[in-house]
Amino acid sequence: MNEYDNSEGTTMRSSKIFVLFAALFAAAWLLPREATAQDVSVSYQRFYDDLSPYGTWVEYPNYGYVWIPSGVPGFSPYATGGHWVLTDDGWTWDSDYPWGWAAFHYGRWDYDNDYGWFWVPDDEWGPAWVSWRRSPGYYGWAPLRPGISVSVAFGGDYHEQNERWIFVRDRDITRHDVSRHYVNRSRNVTIINNSTVIVNTRRDDRRNVTYISGPDRNDVQKVTHTTVKQVAIRETNQPGRHQNNGELQIYRPQVQKKRRQWTEPCSNEGDEIE
Repeated sequence: MNEYDNSEGTTMRSSKIFVLFAALFAAAWLLPREATAQDVSVSYQRFYDDLSPYGTWVEYPNYGYVWIPSGVPGFSPYATGGHWVLTDDGWTWDSDYPWGWAAFHYGRWDYDNDYGWFWVPDDEWGPAWVSWRRSPGYYGWAPLRPGISVSVAFGGDYHEQNERWIFVRDRDITRHDVSRHYVNRSRNVTIINNSTVIVNTRRDDRRNVTYISGPDRNDVQKVTHTTVKQVAIRETNQPGRHQNNGELQIYRPQVQKKRRQWTEPCSNEGDEIE
């Protein structure tokens, strides 16, 4: 074999290697990739399926179907069965309930004299959909009603009912047993009249939403005389939450926006609603 033949063989081998790498590269893009937690997308039916064992869905005027928790005596949203954790998205309500991933991070709560507290689903995730107040010696929060945006909550015309506010001594805000330290609501009017709205926010560009982030970290450290560590949120593919090694693992899928009024959830698993 002469020099020309060796050169030709080398060229042919190089061409084959190039074609092989090109095919592998194309396959990597064309084959389905494993979904990460951030890729998970669910419909409103997921709310219905997951929350049905723990309460009742009823049709409510102007809201469509809403959910009423059962088996929780004296229940109050963002007050019963949970505590506050400072995360990289702001003060986050860490719920003890298996349905907490949905009802405290999506949608809004409202109250009915016959039903009690009920939850109205929505597609935006947040660390906690509440309004915050600061009074000398106290922090307080109250659930945002349905339809109340962050900008409306900060407006001077928005006032939540006095009895819906929860207040604690500012030094108690980081306690895991914070529910044992709530101030008697008979004092709410006095505290509210001496308070101001906390207007701290955080912008989440990936989700295109602004969160109310709550009390300033430095202020909390000052009044509690402790270092408040900011916990990172890590997403999981299934409902549940677990805090460990400076991370709060939670389920927060992207919820598909409704294309029409959600008026009747499906009762059969596998059927989809919008």
